[in-house]
Amino acid sequence: MRRFLTPAIAAAVLVGTTALPAGAAGAATPAPSHFSTTIDNPFLPFVPGTRMVYRSSDAGETGREVVRVTHRTRLVDGVRVRVVRDRAYVGGELVEDTRDFYAQDRRGNVWYFGENTKTLENGKVTSTKGSWEAGRNGASAGIVMEAHPKVGDTYAQEDAPGVAEDRGKVLSLDASATVPYGSFTGLLKTKDFSPLEPAVVEHKFFLRGVGSILEKEVRGGNERLALVKVVRP
Repeated sequence: MRRFLTPAIAAAVLVGTTALPAGAAGAATPAPSHFSTTIDNPFLPFVPGTRMVYRSSDAGETGREVVRVTHRTRLVDGVRVRVVRDRAYVGGELVEDTRDFYAQDRRGNVWYFGENTKTLENGKVTSTKGSWEAGRNGASAGIVMEAHPKVGDTYAQEDAPGVAEDRGKVLSLDASATVPYGSFTGLLKTKDFSPLEPAVVEHKFFLRGVGSILEKEVRGGNERLALVKVVRP
């Protein structure tokens, strides 16, 4: 999936020697009362009503992706989470429709509780591969964006065994990038990878107060997702 993104698990295996942030290093997710659907982490704010439009490209094929922070919430593994809808279009046709589930803990870490994703062809669902929820089939929730990222922090982003096992590493707090939305410095830059796809590495760039503005594969592919505009409520 393309999480905002983007994808942070308490019980996951660490990569390298850097410790996870508080609340993620142990084997247990914080109590449900420690979470809120108000997500105001500077690098991943999810304000209901916000709509973000991205330009996608992959192997010469271009498209559009629309991420909308809904007013909907639901219970996942006993926690009330915010629903964020992510729709991908190619040639004007909807090819993927995903609902991602997020909540923020008291420290300001944004946790990822799963996704319900559908791949479509000619308007019909052809696959739900990649869907998972914390609390089902051995999956558990975890952090997708730290409250206080530090260079070198390494963490797991998903822990749905055999389905979704993304990992992340903070590469920089002062990166720069140019996208249709503008040119920026002082960006948070992360590296995403997965033991399920060891040949693929992706870099993500986050702008304070906005969220993800650029995602690009730097190994194992050419997929790129760049922010075009933000429509605020």
